[in-house]
Amino acid sequence: MALGGCSGGEKTAGTQEVNLYTARHYDSDQALYERFTKETGIRINRIEGKADELVARMKSEGANSPADLFITADAGALWRAQQAGLFQPTVSETLTARIPANLREPGGNWYGFMRRARVVAYDAAKVKPEEIDDYAKLAGPRFKGKICVRSSDSVYNLSLVGALIEAWGPDRAGEWVKGIVANMARPPEGGDRDQIRAVAAGVCEVAITNSYYYIRLATGDDAQDRAVTDKVKLGFPSLDGKGAHVNISGGGVAKNAPNQANAVKLLEFFASTDSQKHISANNNEYPASPDVPAPPPVDAYANFTANPMSVAAFAARQPAAQSLMSAAGWR
Repeated sequence: MALGGCSGGEKTAGTQEVNLYTARHYDSDQALYERFTKETGIRINRIEGKADELVARMKSEGANSPADLFITADAGALWRAQQAGLFQPTVSETLTARIPANLREPGGNWYGFMRRARVVAYDAAKVKPEEIDDYAKLAGPRFKGKICVRSSDSVYNLSLVGALIEAWGPDRAGEWVKGIVANMARPPEGGDRDQIRAVAAGVCEVAITNSYYYIRLATGDDAQDRAVTDKVKLGFPSLDGKGAHVNISGGGVAKNAPNQANAVKLLEFFASTDSQKHISANNNEYPASPDVPAPPPVDAYANFTANPMSVAAFAARQPAAQSLMSAAGWR
């Protein structure tokens, strides 16, 4: 973990500040921090780490925690922080107006400001688009030994299975999980980009992945990765005909925030039109606000229907999802 500020120098009397605990580790976010400080005069002090590490740290710090705002990827990670009692409800007309109801916690404990779809990358020479247009089809016999996916402890997979439990109930979702395990081309290993590359290498025909990982490969500087996406295409399965499973990056104001008002300002700043466009263009996520169009290069992959399921609903299903996946032998 690292502690840093957006502006140098020692703190002085009367300095306006906000302490940000963040599990986002993107160089492009630095430009946002600098702009926020320039516009508001509020200095951002950052503590960075993995989501679970930061949650553990905040719990150990207790009422003396300096944390003002916690941001991370995945509704499941935000739900875990909420279950640990680390957030306070935030009422903000700006956030309510900017963030759709299904992309925020109903009690105002946390808000999404970016979206990411958990979808599939597939070998276009071997798989027809109609064969992967529904999540249910991935668990069928067509893909026996043909699927690559990361491990069951991936919060992204837990949230996807949580969404299936929310939509189908535990029995049908459990059968789907068993089908995915039976269809794995290899034991889970690596991250999402490794799964996509494995499709290109012929290890499998379909990979379950977050959308932005594919977009990074397709639009990045590495010629080999771009060549991967010449062969491997991105598909958007639907859940019950209502659209692709969508998750969030988001944040919430810490329960004991010493700079609570500044924390709300920073969260509102992340939800602004300019910030969402900046994050989308640099990290390849989708804006959360419906009035913010996805900028290049994300716009080329933004023409899909997003499932309207509440992110808070499937986030709360993570313990049940972990149980189903462990029982099925999803390592």
